[in-house]
Amino acid sequence: MPVKKVLHFVYQHGNPQLRIFRPNWFMTLVRPGKELPPDTAQFRIPLEMTKCDVKSYLEKIYNVPVGAVRTRIQFGTNKKKNHLMQRVKRPDYKVAYVQLAQGQTFTFPDIFPERDSTPAEGSMEDVQKKFIEDERQRQKLDPRRGGVTEWFGL
Repeated sequence: MPVKKVLHFVYQHGNPQLRIFRPNWFMTLVRPGKELPPDTAQFRIPLEMTKCDVKSYLEKIYNVPVGAVRTRIQFGTNKKKNHLMQRVKRPDYKVAYVQLAQGQTFTFPDIFPERDSTPAEGSMEDVQKKFIEDERQRQKLDPRRGGVTEWFGL
């Protein structure tokens, strides 16, 4: 099912309208569960989409050179139950593994980079950290009591 083409007249009076070609489906880039080679990306695609459609979609819209496309159909989980204790099956979906052209590599974008663990002076995190440390010091057992708790008076 290729991209829809809308027929327009050859000549239009006035300023000619822009022609926009929109695809009939969408692809979702997925972080793989297992380690993939550096030149491979994983997508979740509709069941109707074929390998040729995936290749042309990426090459025409995103100008990505594609070497090969492998697809598989993933069975939807059947373990969940609703409030009536009936099994609820999630829909099946298709997974596409796109191998980029020779010399191209793909790294998954790091959306949430690691922050510096030292909080700034006077920030809320710093105040909370100091409060927790003071509470731990206050609740520490007195070493002179030999492990006997405070509520047990001598």
